[in-house]
Amino acid sequence: MKIHCILAAGLAALPAAPAFADASTSEAPEPSANSADRIIITGTRSKEALDDQPYAISVVDQTQIERELPRTVPEALTQLPGVLIQKTASGHGSPYIRGFTGNRTLLVIDGVRYNNATFRDGANEYFAQIDTFTLDQIELIAGPASALYGSEAVGGVLNLITRGADIDDTVGLFLRGEQTVRVSNGDQSIASRTAVELGEGSKWGFRTGATIREYGDIRAAQLGRLPESGYSERALDARLDVALGSGWSATVDHQSLWQDDVPRTHSTVFSVPFAGTRRGTDLQRDKDHGRAFTYVKVRRDSDQPALTSLELTLSHQARREEELRVLGSAARIDQSFVSDLWAFNAVASADAGEFKLTYGLDLSHETIDSARVDTDQGVSTVRLQGPVGTDARYDMAGFFVRGLADITSRVVLDGSLRLSFVDASVGQFADPVTGLARSFDQAWSDLSGSLRLSYLADDYSVWAAFSRSFRAPNIADISRFGRSRSSEIEVASLTLEPETFDTFELGYRGSFGALNIGASAYTTRLNNYIATVPTGQLRDGLTEVAKRNAASGYVAGIELSVDAEIAEGFVLSGNATWLRGRLTLPTVAGPVEEPISRIQPLTGNLRLTWEPGNGLWALAELALADRADKLSSGDLLDVERIPPGGTPGYVLFGIRGGARIGRGVDLTFAFNNLFDDAYRTHGSGNNEAGRHVMVGLQLSM
Repeated sequence: MKIHCILAAGLAALPAAPAFADASTSEAPEPSANSADRIIITGTRSKEALDDQPYAISVVDQTQIERELPRTVPEALTQLPGVLIQKTASGHGSPYIRGFTGNRTLLVIDGVRYNNATFRDGANEYFAQIDTFTLDQIELIAGPASALYGSEAVGGVLNLITRGADIDDTVGLFLRGEQTVRVSNGDQSIASRTAVELGEGSKWGFRTGATIREYGDIRAAQLGRLPESGYSERALDARLDVALGSGWSATVDHQSLWQDDVPRTHSTVFSVPFAGTRRGTDLQRDKDHGRAFTYVKVRRDSDQPALTSLELTLSHQARREEELRVLGSAARIDQSFVSDLWAFNAVASADAGEFKLTYGLDLSHETIDSARVDTDQGVSTVRLQGPVGTDARYDMAGFFVRGLADITSRVVLDGSLRLSFVDASVGQFADPVTGLARSFDQAWSDLSGSLRLSYLADDYSVWAAFSRSFRAPNIADISRFGRSRSSEIEVASLTLEPETFDTFELGYRGSFGALNIGASAYTTRLNNYIATVPTGQLRDGLTEVAKRNAASGYVAGIELSVDAEIAEGFVLSGNATWLRGRLTLPTVAGPVEEPISRIQPLTGNLRLTWEPGNGLWALAELALADRADKLSSGDLLDVERIPPGGTPGYVLFGIRGGARIGRGVDLTFAFNNLFDDAYRTHGSGNNEAGRHVMVGLQLSM
């Protein structure tokens, strides 16, 4: 009944086609195997063609998003090289990019920083709190980008570009509507998206939408139903684009999203053991999330070499997280935090022919408050702080410049430099030794840079790069209090300094007729690395740990990708990732070298796409992962998520397809995990669905 009600409500919300305008536009061009030079990206802080960039960049476009209908942003990245998606819960997802995740991977929305100072090194809740229906394009710039974006841009930058009303390809007044429904029996889920856009071609456009998602329990191969793995989600969004004249334009965008009772089942008695993992002991552990994001952007484009573009953005982000945890003893923990983040960004560019310049500044001010109440046998105790310190402030300022110089007609030098300032204060948190209230105030500065040398031939390009990135300690590093892994509890850390990362990379991108090839090899040195280490104390029967600048090490990897049109209408594409990482940590017995936590195993993806045109398409895809048995000491203790000896490898096979079954009516389907393999991605708390079907229906008017 719920499915029928949501579908009926969505269809009823569709507007009738107006009699005063013909809103039809030309069909989107069919993607080809040799279209990389037509892809425009903005993740390097200027609008540029993908082929010209000395970065390893992957793009998920609107066509792919509409065809695959991913539940979350992390799930939209599963086919990309260098990416591992770790999901503690069904409603969570954290992309590990080149071995880094959470607060060492930066996400931006339309160029605005999404990360905040509460992100942990495994902050897998927050990347899943963005409605994929609002996105036009996802860009992954793999590798360090602190010179462009500042702290946390270590493993890579995810740049999400939101959808606006299409005013460039429309003449006159227009009114359009879309209704999308996605259903899947793998998790008994339904998602309904209703969107409306209106405006006047070349002048203004307004797009708004609402999304309802209901997720049930996962049906996993061999394990059956995974109880307490479903949740609910709601989202609203609106965007206004206005052409102001004389090259000026303005955008106002708002997004809101709420998640209700997202379970972290792995730590509860409802978890289902897999390959030797242990059942948790909590009776309940659920999280509620709410986020609201608004920005106002003004942009000017001109043909004046001294100022070809200027973009000014003022943004505000508010987040609230509430967690209810009932321990096996029936003791109850209610904790929450609220983050309020204001930011201003200014980016300008100049073009003098053989020399191009992009420069700007980023300013942000964030306040954080938290709370926690423990209840045991009817007695409630108000704690000094929630999961992070309360009455906290986190300010960031950064000034950057990027220059591109044509050394010869084929050799380009690309250099970037950023000066960063970070100021953190915590009004109240629990002292890790005495447990009494105390405060904290500290400031840091950093100079990051990147130097890239490219050779651009007619059919290929190669580049060599050196980059220094950094990450400043955030409020979660300094003042976090609570359980981390299955048997650990983390306390505050007061002596932290920024960590730095030095990366050397060689890259190649070639296009030879119907064949495209990409490759990159890199190594990153970890300096002054902030690691979680035991303090030597026990607290509430758990091993007490704290953050320290105590480690050094490296991450090295190779990424390969290829796609080719092997026959008319048939494209074969694939990629492979090899990754290794080691840390040297201090112990009582002396330094110990071990793998970096949750390092990605050898993985590969292969896809054959058939696209004869007329809205018809089909593909077969294969995903492979080797056994993830390179385990850190923390991984070995994470017995509720990581099986003894490592997470088993898997081979997944699926078939997708779609057809235009009428004017404005598109049907998509997917038969996933046809081998019915019992699997989970490394470090995840739940198994994924076994053999299942997903169906999507999109109506456009």
